[in-house]
Amino acid sequence: MSGHTAAGDTRTRLLATALRLFSKHGVGATSLQMIADELGVTKAAVYYHFKTKDEITEAVAAPALQELIQRMDEAERQRTRGAQIDHALSGFVDLIVRYRSLIALFNSDPGIMRAIDRSLDGVENFAARMRTLLVGPSPSLDAALTVNVLLAGLALAGGAPEQASLDDETLREHLFDIGRRMLGRPKRRPVKV
Repeated sequence: MSGHTAAGDTRTRLLATALRLFSKHGVGATSLQMIADELGVTKAAVYYHFKTKDEITEAVAAPALQELIQRMDEAERQRTRGAQIDHALSGFVDLIVRYRSLIALFNSDPGIMRAIDRSLDGVENFAARMRTLLVGPSPSLDAALTVNVLLAGLALAGGAPEQASLDDETLREHLFDIGRRMLGRPKRRPVKV
C-alpha cells in the first residue's frame, strides 16, 4: 500500500472514530487524545491530519453537507416544480438516513452546529435554499412554518435513538411520505413490480 493510500485510510478511520466518540461523549467532551487512544495512534498522528478538534468536526460533517448541496443543485435543474420538490425532499431524507449518527449528533450537540457554520462560511445558507426549493421564494406564513417544522422534524425523527433499529428503506419511505404529506403533495402511487 502506498504512503498516500495509508494516510487516506488513517484519515478515514480517524473521522469514523471521531464521529463515534462525538456521538458517545459529545464534541466538547471528546479530546484529540481520546481520538488518538481509540484509534491506537499517537496524538502526533492525529495532528498530522488535523491541527484542531474543530477541523476534525468540520471534516466529519463535510460529506453530508456536500451531498446536500449537490442534491439541491440537482433539484433546481428539474423541469417541473413537483419534481424539484420531490428531488429536494428525497435528497434530504436520503442524507438523514445515510448519516443517522451525524444527524443524531447534530440534533443534540451544539459543537457540531458550530462546525457546520464554520464549514459553510461564505456559502449561501443551505437551510434557506432548501426551504425555497420546498415552498418557493415567497411562501405564506403557514407554508414557511410548515417547512421549518418539516425540516427540523424529519431530522429529529431520523436521528432519534428510538428509530435506530429501523432498516434504512423503511425509515426512508416513512420520512419521505411524511414530508410529502406535510407539503401537501399528492399521494404516491405504489410502484408495480
